[in-house]
Amino acid sequence: MTEFKITRLGIYGDGIAEGPVFAAMTLPGEVVTGTLDGSTLSDVKIITPSDDRVAPPCRHFKACGGCQLQHASDALVANWKTDVIAQALAAQGIRTEIWPILTSPTQSRRRATFAARRTKKGAMSGFYGRASDTVIEIPDCKLVEPDLLAARDIAEALAEIGGSRKATLAVTVTTSQVGLDIQVSGGKPIDGQLRISLAGLCDSRGFARLTWEDEVIAQRAPPVQRFGAANVCPPPGAFMQATAHGEAQLLAAVKEAVHGAKRVVDLFAGCGTFTLPLAADAEIFAVESDAQMMAAMDKGWRMAKGLKTVTHVARDLYRRPLLPDEFKKFDAVVMDPPRAGAEAQTAELIRSDIKRIAYVSCNPVTFARDVAQMVAGGFTLDWVQPVDQFRWSSHVELAAQLTRS
Repeated sequence: MTEFKITRLGIYGDGIAEGPVFAAMTLPGEVVTGTLDGSTLSDVKIITPSDDRVAPPCRHFKACGGCQLQHASDALVANWKTDVIAQALAAQGIRTEIWPILTSPTQSRRRATFAARRTKKGAMSGFYGRASDTVIEIPDCKLVEPDLLAARDIAEALAEIGGSRKATLAVTVTTSQVGLDIQVSGGKPIDGQLRISLAGLCDSRGFARLTWEDEVIAQRAPPVQRFGAANVCPPPGAFMQATAHGEAQLLAAVKEAVHGAKRVVDLFAGCGTFTLPLAADAEIFAVESDAQMMAAMDKGWRMAKGLKTVTHVARDLYRRPLLPDEFKKFDAVVMDPPRAGAEAQTAELIRSDIKRIAYVSCNPVTFARDVAQMVAGGFTLDWVQPVDQFRWSSHVELAAQLTRS
C-alpha cells in the first residue's frame, strides 16, 4: 500500500498529506497508509506515529463524532489553534501579538445537544458517530459537565414519550443556576396528551424548563444565568458561551480592551454576556437582532443592583448597521458577531470617530477579513487572545483589541 506523510492539520483537524490527501485522526510528521478514495484516505494505519500522539482520554473517541483531536497532545492542539489565527491574519497581510491560548478544562461544557431515538426496547441517546447518523451512547464523555451527562436518561425519556421510530430527537440541554433548561426539536406534533405527559416528566425529574419545538411546555423555575451582578433568564435556544471558563476568559479580554471607557456600545449583545458585567463601570448601549434576548437582558438589568444605565434596541446589524453619527458620545465598542463576521458594521465603524474596539470572534477567517478593513481604515490590531472552550474540536475563538489615534 502507498505510504503518505502527513505534513499539516486542516481546518477541521484532519491530517493532510501532499496531493492533497486527507486522513482523519492523523498528525503532522506521521507516516500512514490506507485506502485512497478520491482525496480521502480511509482505513488509516499509522506506520510512524508522531511524538505528539497520545492515548485518547475518552473511551468513546474512535466511534463518537463529538471530538476530533483527542489523539493529539494538548501542546500540539494549542499551537495549531493559535497558528490557525496567525495564518488567517497573515493571509490579510496582518501580524500582531498573539497571547497564549486559554483552554477550558475537561467536563466543562454547559450545553450539549443529545440525539435521542426510540428503540424496540425503549430509547437510547448520545452523540452522532463520526461521519454518520448512528447514535453513539457516551456514558463516560469527558467533554460535558457531569450534570449535563446525567441528562441523557431524560433525553431517552423524552424520546419514549414524544419521539417516533422514524426520527431522531435533538435534545439541547443547558445547565442553569436552578436546574436543567431543555429544548427539544424533531418530535411528534404537540397535542393535549403529549403536553400533559411532558409536563409530568418536567415535574418528576425536576428540571427548570422544557421547550418542545418553540413552545414552552413547563417551567418549574426560571433557568437563570449569571452575567456579572445580574440574573438573566434567556429565551429558549438563546446563544450562550459554551463553558463558564471560556466566557470568563473572553470577558476578561473584553474588559482589558475597553478599560477606562465610560460609555460603550455592545454590538451583537445577545442576552448581555458582556453588557451586564461591563455595566458595573460604564453606561452601555446594547444592540441585538433578537427582541426576546434584549427583553431578557433588560429585565436582568432592572432587577440587579449597582449597575450603571443600560439601554438597548433590537436591530438587525447585517441589514441596518449602526451609522457613524450613532456612535457619537461613545468611547468604545464591543463586537461579538456570528461566524459570518460583521463586514457591513465594520465599514460604518471605520467612518465613525470610535477609537477603541473589543472584537470577539468564533471564526478567525471572517475576523481577519474585518480586521483588514479596520487596519486599512486607520486602526491597529494591538493583540489577540485565543480561547479554546471547544476542547478537542477544530473550533477556535478569540478576543482582540483594536485602537486608533
